Amino acid sequence: MLKNDVGYLIKSINDKLKVRADAELKQYHLTMSQSRVLVYLRSRGGQATQKEIETFLDVAHPTVVGLVSRMEQNGYVTCWPCEDGRNKYVKLTPQAEAIDKDMQENMHANEEMLLAPLSPEERERLRDLLLTVAEHLM
Repeated sequence: MLKNDVGYLIKSINDKLKVRADAELKQYHLTMSQSRVLVYLRSRGGQATQKEIETFLDVAHPTVVGLVSRMEQNGYVTCWPCEDGRNKYVKLTPQAEAIDKDMQENMHANEEMLLAPLSPEERERLRDLLLTVAEHLM
């Protein structure tokens, strides 16, 4: 694989963003994957099922169980069984809501850092191209 191949570049950018995000989130005892769960829950009014989180993250059930379990241990979510007992609800805690503003500011700063060398038109074009590729792979 050549270093200018699109797949290599996307993977390299993702790896660098993950390292940066994990370093910033360490102060909250969170990983990037866990922060994605918090962002998703916020977008859903603060609550969702583990199955919905699985679908959003596109990961296996045991992965979500592990993520949510660690987040519950750290006080960011509470969980309880759904009515049929085959799933669990996951809800943000006040502790998670307290760090929400900091997390949003960090995400915005990272996005700005990532896109800094691009003009507004290039940013929009990049977003459109990435959406086209992502939709094609679905």
